[in-house]
Amino acid sequence: MIAREQIHAVLDHPVYDAEGKKVGDAKHIFVDDATGLPEWVTVKTGMFGTSESFVPIKDAALVDDHLEVPYPKSTIKDAPNVDVDAGGHLSESEEHRLFEHYGIAWDDAWQRANEPGEGGWAHGETGTAAGTGTAAGMGTGTATGPMGTSEGYMAGDTAGRARGTDDDAMTRSEEQMHVGVERTEAGRVRLRKYVVTEEVQQTIPVSHEEVRIEREPITDANRDEALSGPEITEAEHEVILHEERPVVETRTVPVERVSLKADEVTEEQTVSGEVRKEEIEVEGLEDPDDPDARGRRY
Repeated sequence: MIAREQIHAVLDHPVYDAEGKKVGDAKHIFVDDATGLPEWVTVKTGMFGTSESFVPIKDAALVDDHLEVPYPKSTIKDAPNVDVDAGGHLSESEEHRLFEHYGIAWDDAWQRANEPGEGGWAHGETGTAAGTGTAAGMGTGTATGPMGTSEGYMAGDTAGRARGTDDDAMTRSEEQMHVGVERTEAGRVRLRKYVVTEEVQQTIPVSHEEVRIEREPITDANRDEALSGPEITEAEHEVILHEERPVVETRTVPVERVSLKADEVTEEQTVSGEVRKEEIEVEGLEDPDDPDARGRRY
């Protein structure tokens, strides 16, 4: 349970889901009109924080500099769409849809609020019904209807503004755009190995035998060998010739190792968005020294 004095420690701080994943940043906290205790927190989600989802804060815990809620990120992002700027309160139908989305029994919650005696906080002395529809700010709100239809102060980047005060001054507020980044999967790269066949040429030396006729004259040294056979006859002599031929053999050997590594590259991107601001216009003011005072905007 988040105490009222911890509200400012929650606003604009990260919100993590039940699995420890960051959901977004807390922007508004809605309190119970009777007890003043926080009941709902809105979380900015989406690529540029353009969406705002309601999350029950009853079972949340403030850990270090962030808020942890017992719901998965997908459930939070799929929460029913509620207009946060619609008067700073939740209607009965809006709160009913949120209860149903998060599995909270609406009838049980309303029954506990209407229990007789001190346990039923909906029976106050002023006779006003209370709910969890008021956004927390610098003060407390006044319940004006059934559960989830109360009025109060708006919490956000600026201070809360009271309704119906006697102060002559008026507070002018404006929205400021805060741009953040969200890490998403941009694609996948995989290594795939396949076999290709290519022609390889290599020149090597080969040798072969050729026939050459040698004539040797008869001398005293070889005369006996030359006259050892018949005087006149026919004869044949065969010589075997040899040659070398290329033999191709392939062997598989490792040549290199290939791996994938991701390098983080930072680049500049320009984003744009729309922000709203309040303007104050002077009506019914007559100033002789400043004829343009009427209708001037501030």
